[in-house]
Amino acid sequence: MTGNPNPDLGDVAYSKAHDGYGTTLPPPEPIDVTAHGTALAPGLSESEAVEAGLRKLEAKDVRWYSYFLTVDFWAIIAIGQVLSLCITGTNTFSTFLAQAGTNIPAFQTIFNYVLLTIVYLPLTLYWHGPRQWLRIAWRDGWKYFILSFLDVEGNYFTVLAYRYTNILSAQLLNFWSIVCVVIISFTLLRVRYKPFQIAGIFICCGGMGLLLASDHLTGVNGGQGADMVKGDLFGLLGATFYGVSNVFEEWFVSKRPMYEVLSFLGVFGVLINGVQAAIFDRNSFENATWDSAVGGWLVGYTLALFVFYSLVPLMLRMGSAAVFDVSLLTANFWGVIIGIHVFGYVIHWMYPIAFVLIILGLVVYFLAGSILGDSKKPWLGDNQTGGVAGIGTAKLKALNEARKRGLDGQGGV
Repeated sequence: MTGNPNPDLGDVAYSKAHDGYGTTLPPPEPIDVTAHGTALAPGLSESEAVEAGLRKLEAKDVRWYSYFLTVDFWAIIAIGQVLSLCITGTNTFSTFLAQAGTNIPAFQTIFNYVLLTIVYLPLTLYWHGPRQWLRIAWRDGWKYFILSFLDVEGNYFTVLAYRYTNILSAQLLNFWSIVCVVIISFTLLRVRYKPFQIAGIFICCGGMGLLLASDHLTGVNGGQGADMVKGDLFGLLGATFYGVSNVFEEWFVSKRPMYEVLSFLGVFGVLINGVQAAIFDRNSFENATWDSAVGGWLVGYTLALFVFYSLVPLMLRMGSAAVFDVSLLTANFWGVIIGIHVFGYVIHWMYPIAFVLIILGLVVYFLAGSILGDSKKPWLGDNQTGGVAGIGTAKLKALNEARKRGLDGQGGV
């Protein structure tokens, strides 16, 4: 990675950007600093530029369809489907591994955390430097540890749920993750959902309901589980961990660079997952099948999960934890499409309708009319003062709008 190609612009735009550790930060995502090639007005602080940019953006003539004409909306839809495909890929590879007798849920996930560490830790050290990284680890390490713990346990208990209960029950319990996200966002992060947003979430859940109904009608819900009560409890616990971790990660990536969040998620994920795998997967590891096919499936699983983890922060910035969760509901549809070709599934007529309903629900969600969508986070303040100016954030959009306008008499601060 190279340095800022336009040092003057970076110095002006981020002349007052501090991270709370006594040092001045470089641009969190340097690719955006020169997005318009127009420097801010000399002497203008970042907060003043953000205020002016937000005022310009929110003063635009906004209609009910305005957000649908933005790049952000289509990016959210596209990223959501890529994430769903990644989830479908990990489920498919996990099925292959289980069929081969290699059932190691904790151990197979550790490679993803290792890859996150290998890619994003050097990037974090490059931008922050070792000393500042240590300051961050000392001050916020416990927060990142909690985030990693929630993420690891969400993965682990969800996999356990599929061992004991049937597919239908496990998928129904995934709805609890959406409920957790909405409740936590409302109570702790001061998110206020508008009627269209609530309606959109319900429409998406209705689409998921059709998927589950079709699974039940065609008899592919897995039948009776080994221990339904235990499996349902594990599924409920996993969905709760997922919901809390999604909201926590949204809060983190709104305040800190994405590479920093992913690096700590990787470091602590390796430690937590490693200990858990050593305790719970030891016997499964010894009795597992190991051959070239298993190795290939592990590689595929790891790469799909790595892409998933790398894109989630962007989704959480441009959208929200709620949008992220409802977007993943289409994973079942893609799972069936793959299942037709790989496992010989037969598609039910309800599936296309369900897929359209979920996408329609996302459209309804954004009928609220805000040109910024969910990228403007209420916990960061009206001018997003507490946030980072990174890719996908309302703060960076405001800065880019300020540069675009030049703040030269066309409605400055």
